Amino acid sequence: MRIISTNIGERREIFWKNKTVNTGIFKFPVDEPIFLDKEEVRGDEISDRKNHGGINQAIYGYSLKHYEYWKNLYPNLAWSFGMFGENLTIDDLEETNIHVGDTFKVGETVLEATLQRNPCYKLGIRFNDMKIVKQLWNTTKCGVYFKVLQTGFVNVNDSFELIKSCPENATIADLLIRRKKEKAI
Repeated sequence: MRIISTNIGERREIFWKNKTVNTGIFKFPVDEPIFLDKEEVRGDEISDRKNHGGINQAIYGYSLKHYEYWKNLYPNLAWSFGMFGENLTIDDLEETNIHVGDTFKVGETVLEATLQRNPCYKLGIRFNDMKIVKQLWNTTKCGVYFKVLQTGFVNVNDSFELIKSCPENATIADLLIRRKKEKAI
């Protein structure tokens, strides 16, 4: 696996259901290395600290391979990396193969896979179509949250070197399936 794009978002106010909401889901590629800190990407907006950011959700990665699937469903969108709110667009990030606790050396950092991304209404706002939320729940293409064990810079083309494998743990896809059953979506 390697980084295809590093993505940052600024705070954006949106009008949703008769109220103003802040979001950082509108992320776009940047041309310089980004610093992965213990609870966030430095300079990246996290408006909803209850559901994003923090130790176990510091970095969000999404797979380039998943983009083709979604582009077929949403061909009229102005596509760019960061569409899913990810900090790292990764060439071949496969949630069915990554286990909780799997640890990677990436650039100057060490990252540990922790959680699945549970899609919310802000993804629907980004796509200008609320159907995307349920559609994502009905796949295993949720992306991966990472904990930052060693802070530092990462850049485009940095590789993910597996330094610890935890096949005894659930996969990220397994977590999404369990969460979906809990929510009865």
